[in-house]
Amino acid sequence: MAKGAARLLAEDEPAPVRVLGEAGASDFLLTADHAGQAIPRRLGTLGVSAAERGRHIAWDIGIAGVTERLSALLDATAVLQVYSRLVIDCNRDPGHATSIPQVSELTEIPGNRGLGPADREARRQEIFEPYHDRIAALLDAREAAGRRTVLVAMHSFTPVFKGESRAVEIGILYNRDDRLARIMLDLLRAEEDLVVGDNAPYAITDTSDYTAPVHGERRGLPHVEIEIRQDLIADGAGQQAWAERLARLLVAADRRLRGVR
Repeated sequence: MAKGAARLLAEDEPAPVRVLGEAGASDFLLTADHAGQAIPRRLGTLGVSAAERGRHIAWDIGIAGVTERLSALLDATAVLQVYSRLVIDCNRDPGHATSIPQVSELTEIPGNRGLGPADREARRQEIFEPYHDRIAALLDAREAAGRRTVLVAMHSFTPVFKGESRAVEIGILYNRDDRLARIMLDLLRAEEDLVVGDNAPYAITDTSDYTAPVHGERRGLPHVEIEIRQDLIADGAGQQAWAERLARLLVAADRRLRGVR
C-alpha cells in the first residue's frame, strides 16, 4: 500500500480481476481490460453522472459478454478487469497522461483532479497491478508447462466519437508483430459483410496501449487486439453472434498461422 493512502478497496468489494476457464485447453488466452464499470465505494461516483458512467467513457460496452461467450466456445482462459477505466485505465502505462483521465472524450472527471502520488499509487497497486500480475502469472505458468499461447486482447469502441460516426464494424489492431493480425484481416474481409478496420479506429503503440505490447509483443507471443463496434454487441444476441464468428475465425487464423491445412 502506498504510504499515506488509505486502502482503496474495502474487503467486501469485488476483486479487480475475474478469470474464466483457467483450466481451459485452448492455446488462446483472452483479456478484456475494460470489461467492468465498477467504481470503488471510497471514490463515490468520481463526480460523474450515472448516464455518463454508463457510456463508453467508463467501460467497453458489450465486451464482457462477448469475451465470456468466446471463452466458453474456445475452451480458453479469459482474464477480465472489473473496475471502470475512469478509475484507472488498465490498457495504459500508469505513467501515461490518460492512465487516470481528468477528461474522457468531452466529459470532465472531477474525482480525478488534484490526485496526490499516494492516491494514484493506490489505484495502481489495488486495480492495475493485480490485473496484469494475474495475466503475467497465467502466461508464466503456461510457458513453464510447455504450453503454447496466442494472446487475444478484446475491446469495443463507440459508434460515434466526438460527434463523428464510425463506419468500421470491427478493427484489427497490431504494432510491430502483425503475424496474426494480417491473417485475421484477410479472413474478416472474406466474410464480405463487414466493414473491417486495419489498425482502425485505433492503432497500437508502445505508449497508448499496455496489454498487447507488454504481454504479447515483449514475450514474442502471437497476438492481436480486436475492437468491435458497441452497437453490434449491446445485447446478448449480438454478443453471441460475434463470439461464434470470432471463435470460427480465430481457430482458422491460428491453423493458418501454424501452417496446418
